[in-house]
Amino acid sequence: MSKQNIEESVESRVCFEQLEDWVREKVQGWVQELLEEEVTELLGRSKSERRRTVDTPSGYRNGYGKPRHLTMSSGTIQVRRPRVRDLEERFESRVLPLFAKRTRQVRELIPELYLHGLALGDFDLALRGILGEKAPLSASTVARLKEKWQAEWEVWQSRPLDDLEVVYLWVDGVYVKAGLEKEKAVLLVVLAALSDGSKSVVSVTSGYRESTQSWSEVLRDLKHRGMGCPRLVIGDGHLGIWGALRNVYPQAEEQRCWNHRIVNLLAKLPKRVHKPALLILRQIPYAETREEAQRLKKVFQHWCRQRGLSLAAELIEQDWDRMVTFYNYPKKQWQHLRTTNPVESPFAGLRLRTDAAKRFKKVENAQAVIWKMLLVAEKRFRRLKAPELMKDVYQGANYVNGVPVNQVPEEKAA
Repeated sequence: MSKQNIEESVESRVCFEQLEDWVREKVQGWVQELLEEEVTELLGRSKSERRRTVDTPSGYRNGYGKPRHLTMSSGTIQVRRPRVRDLEERFESRVLPLFAKRTRQVRELIPELYLHGLALGDFDLALRGILGEKAPLSASTVARLKEKWQAEWEVWQSRPLDDLEVVYLWVDGVYVKAGLEKEKAVLLVVLAALSDGSKSVVSVTSGYRESTQSWSEVLRDLKHRGMGCPRLVIGDGHLGIWGALRNVYPQAEEQRCWNHRIVNLLAKLPKRVHKPALLILRQIPYAETREEAQRLKKVFQHWCRQRGLSLAAELIEQDWDRMVTFYNYPKKQWQHLRTTNPVESPFAGLRLRTDAAKRFKKVENAQAVIWKMLLVAEKRFRRLKAPELMKDVYQGANYVNGVPVNQVPEEKAA
């Protein structure tokens, strides 16, 4: 071999080794961030974000476990598993087992990989680092996967729903950048609690902002496909859902999200009084009875007016009856009903990834990928507390301050 060929061979080998090092570093960083985002999804808040005011998971981050080594085709990477404390159930990562299984369940990783913001050109390197040179899914297949997901979404979005016994609905919108549009497109998402206590995503579709017209189309479609009237719908007070709900499912009761209301109230107050205001506000949705919540509301209003803060005093009165609807339902389920946390928790990690991701070329791409992501998340949804009560609620059981009417003393029931 000539000296020139030897030098070219050495140079080629050095370049390849540098590329392998780059691939390992890229994959290691991605896996570590995916582990962090998994905890974000579990807790409903990012690493630097404070715990929400009402009904958020009790767990908190507590450093990292011992470094874990994962063997890839391009070498070994090292990641640190985030530790979570103070949970009702032990936290087990679902990401690390996927890498142990290598090619098995890899299709579930692809939506997360895409939403994580990797460019199409990076898919080939990432998958090669995870699965080897003969990876069953390469960058060239991602476009076909998205087309397949879009076709699957169309079938899913038109499936009959008459077999679902829907008790509660949570509604929310996910905003994404699409194409050359200056404004973000919105995906309207509906999550249902069924009579067996399980949760199920029932609709994911694009709309114009969160307008009454867009939500009306969503609800009419659900009704057309056989979904019965839910007992209670939980959402943000500013959504167009409420006008649509009264037109399509007028018998459904409405519950405004307490987290959104408290955020809106704080926006009406100077920052210097946020801390003392929160001491009062946080007590209201945790009051044992509707009457006690009413008393605490008046305490807050008096506190505001003493300081000349009339805007906040007036705002808390707005839609008050729809802020305390949850008292008409089982006490053991109040933590699910006071806020939109059940639908926002899976979005915590999802929003983090879509915010970091590149702009989607089409709203349809975002719709199909986010739908696929939610279906993956759906497998980890926990059932509501006291699921044995759901059948009774579905059949119309009435409650006063969380207690069944037939167990309430007559003077209170009256």
